[in-house]
Amino acid sequence: MPILKYEQELFQAACDKIVKKERVQNGIGTLKEKTLHAVLKNFYEPDISHQEVKIGRFIADIYRDNEITEIQTRSFNSIRKKLDKFLQMYHVTIVYPIIYTKWLYWINEATGEISPGRKSPKRGSFYDAFYELYKIKPYLASPNLHIRLVLINAEEYRILNGYGKDHKKGATRYDRIPVALVDELYIDGKDGYCLLLPDSLPEKFSVKDYAKHAHTSIRYAQLAVNIFKYIGIIEQAGKDGRSFLYSRKI
Repeated sequence: MPILKYEQELFQAACDKIVKKERVQNGIGTLKEKTLHAVLKNFYEPDISHQEVKIGRFIADIYRDNEITEIQTRSFNSIRKKLDKFLQMYHVTIVYPIIYTKWLYWINEATGEISPGRKSPKRGSFYDAFYELYKIKPYLASPNLHIRLVLINAEEYRILNGYGKDHKKGATRYDRIPVALVDELYIDGKDGYCLLLPDSLPEKFSVKDYAKHAHTSIRYAQLAVNIFKYIGIIEQAGKDGRSFLYSRKI
């Protein structure tokens, strides 16, 4: 579903609250919590009494009405221990932001000077999530786990502390500042994952076919097919030469 106007307004309000008030006063990235995480947490739960709630030995980003929301802006490897505990008792939604359009800025570590922004030619898509989803594959079949993929536009700030002539290779990513909400996809059970099977796919398809129709890389297509087989929405359907073929099960 397209993002509604009021959702855009709520997202902008969350950006204004975090970026214009706290970040302008304290500087880019100076708070312990990074901007992207803070904005999304306040967008999905403006009431701070439901934020950072202790549950057992863990802290949930959001806890309301017996449900947990985790904002995951880094590797999904770090959330597995939480899922082991939370999924036993609660419905858990993982919010994963994907940068759709990015403007890149460089920070001179010595002077603090920030370069003019440069728009990246690469655009993100929902299919980029497979790299992280694969890290929690054993949990994806749980009826208590839900995934919310969020496409956003953002400004990314990096420190010029890398190697190479321009010091940009291997440089530290300092902060990401969201500027607009583009789209979101809510995955609720097997039917939700079917939304990531393009309608244009042939009845029997290979990994290469999936990559072509999803406009993603072979690597991500391989991860996607692996996940789809695991949760049971596709099955193996023969071979075409050396390539395995698959078909939908639901």
